[in-house]
Amino acid sequence: MTEYPGFIAIETGEDNGLPLAIAWSLSDGRIKQTLIQPDDSWIDEDTNVMGAYSIEELESLGVSPLDVIRELENDHFSETLYTSDNGDDEAALARLFDTYGLDPFVELAPATVLYEQISASDWHRLRGDTFSDLGLEPMRPEHEIEVMLSLHQQLTEPV
Repeated sequence: MTEYPGFIAIETGEDNGLPLAIAWSLSDGRIKQTLIQPDDSWIDEDTNVMGAYSIEELESLGVSPLDVIRELENDHFSETLYTSDNGDDEAALARLFDTYGLDPFVELAPATVLYEQISASDWHRLRGDTFSDLGLEPMRPEHEIEVMLSLHQQLTEPV
């Protein structure tokens, strides 16, 4: 059975960079994903929509930031998780932890460091091709993880 590194992706609101949804992979290739309930400190009276979601959607369908942190801790305590390095993952993760005055217990690194045989620009090109090939949407965390898992398999399979 293939053992995968941990990948993580976080969807953020365009205007405020707040974490809206998160997904990460497990070593067996399974993906965990959830919407994130906004903490009261993240919103004000004028906020109705956060990214593609309404406040009501996030509050009713999301998980509290503290529960997200606990689940991530159960799966990846003191590990390095790999990102597509396409934006705000680190800032969004810090925001989750800062809400509770906690220090992050995971480190983030670009997934490109896993693959010495190709350049970062080639990896990003392959990433774009894989999104297209699989019919997935960039910026949706669960799709981002699926693409990174697929790329990992392609780039580490014996020829």
